[in-house]
Amino acid sequence: MSRALISLFVLLLLPLAAAVSDDEQLLEAVQALEADAISIAEDVFDYAELGYLESKSSARLGAFIEAQGFDVTYGVAGMPTAFVAEYGAGGPIIGILAEFDALPGLSQAPIPERAPLDGNAGHACGHHLFGSASVTAAAALAKWLQATGRQGRVRVYGTPAEEGGSGKVYMVREGLFSDADVALHWHPSDRNQASPVSNNSNKSGRFRFYGVAAHAASAPERGRSALDGVEAMNHMINLMREHIPQESRIHYVITEGGMAPNIVPETAEVYYYVRHPETGWVAALFERVVKAAQGAALGTETRMEYEVMHGNYPLLRNDFLTGLMHEQLVRLGGFALSASEQAFAEKIRETLPPGELLAVDSTEDIQSPEPVHTYGSTDIGDVSWAVPTAGFIAATWVPGTAAHSWQAVAAGGMGIGHKGMMLAAKVLALTARRLYEEPELIEQARREFDERRGADFRYTPLLGNRLPPLDYRAEP
Repeated sequence: MSRALISLFVLLLLPLAAAVSDDEQLLEAVQALEADAISIAEDVFDYAELGYLESKSSARLGAFIEAQGFDVTYGVAGMPTAFVAEYGAGGPIIGILAEFDALPGLSQAPIPERAPLDGNAGHACGHHLFGSASVTAAAALAKWLQATGRQGRVRVYGTPAEEGGSGKVYMVREGLFSDADVALHWHPSDRNQASPVSNNSNKSGRFRFYGVAAHAASAPERGRSALDGVEAMNHMINLMREHIPQESRIHYVITEGGMAPNIVPETAEVYYYVRHPETGWVAALFERVVKAAQGAALGTETRMEYEVMHGNYPLLRNDFLTGLMHEQLVRLGGFALSASEQAFAEKIRETLPPGELLAVDSTEDIQSPEPVHTYGSTDIGDVSWAVPTAGFIAATWVPGTAAHSWQAVAAGGMGIGHKGMMLAAKVLALTARRLYEEPELIEQARREFDERRGADFRYTPLLGNRLPPLDYRAEP
């Protein structure tokens, strides 16, 4: 081979070699923070704080990222536990979402049998891992930006109350994503996968009925039962299910039904969720739910008031950005379980329903990136209509485990969860690095975003003008 061809070959390989070197440097920065990441995750796991009450969790994440040189603004968008942390200068601005709220009624020790801990709440959706991986990735990116002298800002959005509180919606409504170029996120799961995901939008409300108390045996004619109002409403909604689109979901819980059977209930309350892939349908179905509540109050001679609690847009897919994440997942190749983790997984597996499940050791596998539609909802949906957004899932639970289960809490609190968390931090960091180095990728993601969103789109929050419901998880 001539010297000229050799020189050309070397020149062509130099960018690839530099990229590999940069990637290794970045991965080393993530790995160096592993002990910190696990410590944060374990602390937030132990705090297990519910939506808008995550004062210790928010402070723990904020203190860590502030110590990494980030400027942190606490209490944004009217939420004391929300924060925005930023490092760097110029652009592009890459946002990384960080969740940290727990769920009520799902406390669990990190052992492979049902063992509730003291306290009511537990991280059955893995948000203790979510937030920790996100700040770890951001901290590593800050070190990489500093070492390379590259322009760009990494921004962490500390987002409270994802579980029914719509924390991110208030941040979107406040315009906190208006100057971001891209938003990246991840979520704990039972597999490793980066698929273009769509889901349901939703809207929720508490319906409170007021009646007249009376002795249920000696003077029932003097009473008007608020519980009758709730039950009449529920009956009408259950009849309504026959006449709604099949993609819809409606579910409820009675949060108050009276204090004693011999007292006609003076107050009663029911909490409803309405879901559909399209925001227009959600709004229309919610109005039908309101009409049923009004009819129930009329028929039972009670009075009804309702409060919209939260509302989320569906996820707006960005296939191009998701494809970049898939590339990094494939490149990293998942992870393997240790012998003790394998034994833990086998015990958890015995508690799961029978069926065709992934092999326990399939956490090493990367699932194909086929477009999927899920029937749950998330306030990341509103973010995805404000800025090009993409996410992925990482295996932090035993394959076959459902979210919002004690099995998810158990695996998420030990080595299986920690390994998935570190994989997630690496994928977030590597994806962001590519976007910093190749801004044309951001432009391509923006073109898809603009096309999917449409030129006529105008954002109107489903939850309206209400203030954040800071007490929606508080004890009565």
